Amino acid sequence: MPKRIFVGNLPFTTTEDELNNLFKEIGQVESIAIITNRYSGRSRGFGFVEMTDDGEADKAIEQLNGQVIEEREIVVNEAKPREERRESRDRNYRD
Repeated sequence: MPKRIFVGNLPFTTTEDELNNLFKEIGQVESIAIITNRYSGRSRGFGFVEMTDDGEADKAIEQLNGQVIEEREIVVNEAKPREERRESRDRNYRD
């Protein structure tokens, strides 16, 4: 099973191809996704990379965390599982 990596603080101009080129220098990349705003299509400044080999993924995290891209220090770490969202009718409800 591939290891999923979070990549944050990306320049808004970073493309999936550029991110792929950065990670493939370290190991085999299974998938890349830069998260965009659903209305504008503009990058939200973070994304996810899935790498086939856990050891290569750990190496990528170690080597790329803190690297500067276009004057921005990127954050690279293991992605946390996504929390379940409340149903839309519960969004304004406060505990």
